[in-house]
Amino acid sequence: MNANTPRPPLGCSRSVDSNQQGPHEQLLSCVDKHRAHAFQKPIADFNQAAFNLAAQLYQAHGGPLILDSCCGVGVSTRLLAEQHPDHLVLGLDRSAARLDKKLGPLPPNAHLIRTDLADFWRLAATAGWQPEQHYLLYPNPYPKSKDLKLRWHGHPVFPSLLALGGRLISRSNWLLYLQEMEIALTHCGFAPQLTELPPQPQPLTAFERKYQLSGQTLWQIECRLDASPAAPSTQ
Repeated sequence: MNANTPRPPLGCSRSVDSNQQGPHEQLLSCVDKHRAHAFQKPIADFNQAAFNLAAQLYQAHGGPLILDSCCGVGVSTRLLAEQHPDHLVLGLDRSAARLDKKLGPLPPNAHLIRTDLADFWRLAATAGWQPEQHYLLYPNPYPKSKDLKLRWHGHPVFPSLLALGGRLISRSNWLLYLQEMEIALTHCGFAPQLTELPPQPQPLTAFERKYQLSGQTLWQIECRLDASPAAPSTQ
């Protein structure tokens, strides 16, 4: 690039493109199916080993827990650990390539663990884990209609996510993703709050920073999963 070549804008992220214009018509039937039939996929050995390591860290820490699921390169894990120095913060992601890109040393109360969440959440729920907070920041939206079951609220592991309890916080630049999550949580008897996320002076993730610089509207859903749910919706 020479001196006369224009520099690309700081934020140039495109909005999510989907062939789905509203909540998926099979969302609630999918949620009900997964609540009625436990996810039976065998736990992979490397996920069991990852959970065993996490359990050792949790036991050694002895304090409250924050899960940062889909943590990517761990920016959010670092920031959450700095904001909550008395908590153990576990950043979970299935990509070794992303985790290897961590930017410098982590605070002593933060750890990054490579694992598949579909196995880790089940193991954690079975072990009775109750994280105080659980972050799902900018998960892969899988925007094609045929990929509903790859979104966390349409995935067979969704009941395990609910069983973990705590304060669930999820953010996305695709409103429909969180609208579907809101519908699924409400259907299961919880009271989620979906709001527009104002610009963050310290974005929690690289995606959040990039989307803000691109001028995209961001959204957040927050839901207490440790409160006794109301009777599930019959709609």
